[in-house]
Amino acid sequence: MSVDHRRMTAQVTVLDSAGNPVPNAEVTVEQQRHHFAFGNIGFDFIPLANRETGQEAAAEPVFGGAAAAALPDLQTLWLDLFNTATLPFYWRGFEPTPGKPDTRRLLRTASWFAEHGVTVKGHPLTWHTLAPEWLTGLPVAEIERLQRERIRREVTDFSGVIDTWDAINEAVIMPVFTAEENGITRLAQSIGRLPMIQLAFEEARASNPSATLVLNDFDLSSDYEALIERVLEAGITVDAIGLQTHMHQGYWGEEAMLAMVDRFARFGLPLHLTETTLLSGDLMPPEVTDLNDYQIPSWPSTPGGEARQADEIVRHYRSLVGHPAVQAITYWGLTDDGAWLGAPGGFVRADGTPKPSFYALQSLIKGEWWLPRTPMRTDYDARLSITGFFGDYVIKRDGQSAPVSLSRGSETATVRFR
Repeated sequence: MSVDHRRMTAQVTVLDSAGNPVPNAEVTVEQQRHHFAFGNIGFDFIPLANRETGQEAAAEPVFGGAAAAALPDLQTLWLDLFNTATLPFYWRGFEPTPGKPDTRRLLRTASWFAEHGVTVKGHPLTWHTLAPEWLTGLPVAEIERLQRERIRREVTDFSGVIDTWDAINEAVIMPVFTAEENGITRLAQSIGRLPMIQLAFEEARASNPSATLVLNDFDLSSDYEALIERVLEAGITVDAIGLQTHMHQGYWGEEAMLAMVDRFARFGLPLHLTETTLLSGDLMPPEVTDLNDYQIPSWPSTPGGEARQADEIVRHYRSLVGHPAVQAITYWGLTDDGAWLGAPGGFVRADGTPKPSFYALQSLIKGEWWLPRTPMRTDYDARLSITGFFGDYVIKRDGQSAPVSLSRGSETATVRFR
């Protein structure tokens, strides 16, 4: 698919600080940010944002624990490519002791990303996996009360810094989950999938009416489609549909990926590819049904795997950015150091050096799809013609600057130097 639907030409009239037209003037135009959400997890940077000298962490870290010494260099690489960060709100690690949530550290981390111009998303508000162990033996009514309170607390405490949330994660399997006993599965068994989703969305919506709330799942079968139909028929307002695509067993290919995307695009909602991985080492055997079951002592990145990953990353991103329903792609990890399941899925090797996939993605996000600093001249009517991807730009002249946004419906604009 072509990406031209994400690119436009705008006629921009340039005024000086007094409001007068600036004709026949030399200026520079430079893109600052994509409107498309190019995301990655920000788990690794919690210690850096909190200025922690060691690897102080929540009681039960999940993954995303790169060595502290590597974080400054990883920060540079991360910020060069991504504009959207997902932070971990897994309840077990976030609140290992009742009433003592890790709000301070996560709020500092979210603010740190925001200060770097990054949009922040919280993941997830409701999920059976990694539910607190102290929740397990409680009565169902108490579990529901605590789950509602947890959603209200997090969405309220982080409002204005985190305004996008995975409201509920993996609801399809939630009532039939058997890998471990947990309170949230018991609650889902008691009240059902649809009331669980309604619970999550209504509490989050009430706490932050302007938030973007995502229904997220790894089950991309017709079961998920049927559940979405029921959710929408029930009048639950879903802002985006989340689709997980962890491809530890190999890239699905453009045809299969786009066919899947088309199935969910029929609902008319923005699609967020919330969790994506492609490996640069040996692939997980095809007979493994639960990715979490495959744990091996060493899973290295290999030269052949890195070449394959770089090619697949370009194909994957180009095809999805080309689909008009896709609004966001979040890759699940920057580095192999501390990666989920120890898999070589990052863009950076465990030793901190970028893989070919990093440069391949960079060539798209900051190359082919980016307008670098470009000299231009206004015409006699003080106008510029700017062609680029939807995003934020800046026009500069003689130490003055004027921001301008290229977005659908803004084919003409007037900016003023300041």
